[in-house]
Amino acid sequence: MKVLMINGSPHSRGNTYVALHEMEKVFLEESIKTEIVQVGSKDIRGCVACNSCVEKGKCVFNDIVNETAPKFEECDGLVVASPVYYASANATLSAFLDRLFYSTQFDKTMKVGACAVAARRGGLSATFDQLNKYFTITGMPVASSQYWNSIHGREPGEAGQDEEGLQTMRTLAKNMAFLMKSIALGREAYGLPEKEAFKRTNFIR
Repeated sequence: MKVLMINGSPHSRGNTYVALHEMEKVFLEESIKTEIVQVGSKDIRGCVACNSCVEKGKCVFNDIVNETAPKFEECDGLVVASPVYYASANATLSAFLDRLFYSTQFDKTMKVGACAVAARRGGLSATFDQLNKYFTITGMPVASSQYWNSIHGREPGEAGQDEEGLQTMRTLAKNMAFLMKSIALGREAYGLPEKEAFKRTNFIR
């Protein structure tokens, strides 16, 4: 099994990484492979709603989004981690996720999703809610922890002093590992839930 971990911070070894690394240690104990993809420092433009991806099967902007897409398809779980800027996720990460989720046509049902957020003080729960929406719109079960998946720190590495935050990350990773393994057993025994044909409507009709 494999978990793809997205670091949305522009700092590869900052407090967002502290959260991911704490989870990574648990995954390795559970014999689950991990890969961290650093996107926060990349030059990533937002979606322009051109819909070229529908025809081409990939985003028209050939950057780290297209590089990450096959890794996303192959993984059993996805962790998205972000620093908190103005009570929301890093704009670069948001642009990355918009395009990654929209441009990939493969079925994401039952891939387990989890997010982790890091901040000096406030805006954590708003960012937590923002990131979870990517999972819930695509049929991905969301792993939970003992608290909202947040960790506190200002200076790089300072989150390592947040004992409750670190414990929250470890618990999140343990719960995510259990959920991924349970889904794998359920898929083998019962298959995935049958899907109805999607009905798309507008509010006016």
